[in-house]
Amino acid sequence: MQIYNTLTRKKEPFVPVTPGKVGMYACGITTYDLCHIGHGRSAVVFDVLARYLRSLGLEVTFVRNFTDVDDKIINRAIKEGAEGKAIAERCADISRTYIAAFHEDMDLLGVQRADIEPKATEHIEEMIALCQTLIGQGHAYATPSGDVYFKVRSFEPYGKLSGRSLDEMQAGARVAPGEEKQDPMDFALWKGAKPGEPSWPSPWGQGRPGWHIECSAMTEKHLSLPLDIHGGGQDLVFPHHENELAQTEAATQKGFARYWVHNGFVQINAEKMSKSLGNFTTLRDIYKTHLPEVLRFFLLARHYRSPIDFTPEAMEDAEKNCKRMYETLQALQAELAKPEPKGGTAPKELEEEAASLMRQWDEAMADDLNTAAALGYMNSMGHLINRVLDDKGLRKNAGARHVLAHMAQAFAKASVVLGLFSQQPTAFLQALRSIKAARLNLDIAKVETLMQERLEARTSKDFARSDAIRDALAELGVAVRDTPEGALWDIA
Repeated sequence: MQIYNTLTRKKEPFVPVTPGKVGMYACGITTYDLCHIGHGRSAVVFDVLARYLRSLGLEVTFVRNFTDVDDKIINRAIKEGAEGKAIAERCADISRTYIAAFHEDMDLLGVQRADIEPKATEHIEEMIALCQTLIGQGHAYATPSGDVYFKVRSFEPYGKLSGRSLDEMQAGARVAPGEEKQDPMDFALWKGAKPGEPSWPSPWGQGRPGWHIECSAMTEKHLSLPLDIHGGGQDLVFPHHENELAQTEAATQKGFARYWVHNGFVQINAEKMSKSLGNFTTLRDIYKTHLPEVLRFFLLARHYRSPIDFTPEAMEDAEKNCKRMYETLQALQAELAKPEPKGGTAPKELEEEAASLMRQWDEAMADDLNTAAALGYMNSMGHLINRVLDDKGLRKNAGARHVLAHMAQAFAKASVVLGLFSQQPTAFLQALRSIKAARLNLDIAKVETLMQERLEARTSKDFARSDAIRDALAELGVAVRDTPEGALWDIA
């Protein structure tokens, strides 16, 4: 497998530190609000990466943290009316609420739970110890007010992950009022407590951790260094991951991670997503109008490093692709459930085309987790399956049936890795019809009544009435298809 390494800015062969085992850490959410589509993209990317590595036979230990102490959580508690000592209690309640919401939203999106999901507040002791180590080595210093800062200039390679020079970074660095930094570049490892905030005793007085220190402490506790993979969204490259790398490597004298993996941004109608622009889209907002699996398909339909634009048109396209794939699987399952035909050899070109598509799927995933190309090959596999099913001669051919069975197995394997197309087709298609009906404010009971009236009209050979009902259904956005098994309806 080749994977793009942000640290080296190139694709590299993936070689685990310990043969057969992978230690992977991805930065999780700050627990102060509902997850948005950007969180969803990052979670899906690293979920698929873990699934794919496991499909290669590797033993993966995946760690994804929760930042449950932070200015944003404290500010939310105060905004909700908490004062004094009640602020800390309200912060804990807020974190519990949004950790539970994260699991609910990600479960629906098909994101498997990480093997270890540590919380920052459960690792205060490790963070304090790391601060003490850095102070002892001359890489950090404590201030009279109880803050601890990392001395950026003490770590010569600082900037190697983001590719920024110290001169470039210094131009925008400032010392805020009340800060006691020795250098504008330095960043907080530990913050002295303010009244009412969550705080813990430390050698420097009551305080709480800075943002960057928590991931360094948690990775070192739960995984061996160097990590195989450290990842997150592209927005974390600087300063978060740059600072993590600096403090960890300064303290341990070891490399922090072999491969740094970052997913691209999500845009909303070609604009950067932000609350200030009013285009902030939570997963729960999307689930009101689209199935979670359709969203997952949309997120995987572009390469993980590319920016992705969330638009109604893109979601409609993802929905159509999912529907077509499930309809193909439904037909394939029905065909494979029939008695196996006897005699006949599959055309050589059919076997070669099927084998080629399966091989190309493997190659796409091995090429820096190219899920966009992999989905393209699955789509081509679906077209090939339909060609066989539409050919009466091939459907009676035992060799062709064997090729269909082989493709079904390959499709199932690919589905597990991508976390797609694993539902029963009937259940997915029914759910899709229901949510599309809800978007149109369509009364399904009314549609079913009209369908029954049309059946009665056709049975009594009142074709004028039957056609009139079909027209009425079309005006509602409903398409009717007559089949040997009876009339079927769907939303056009």
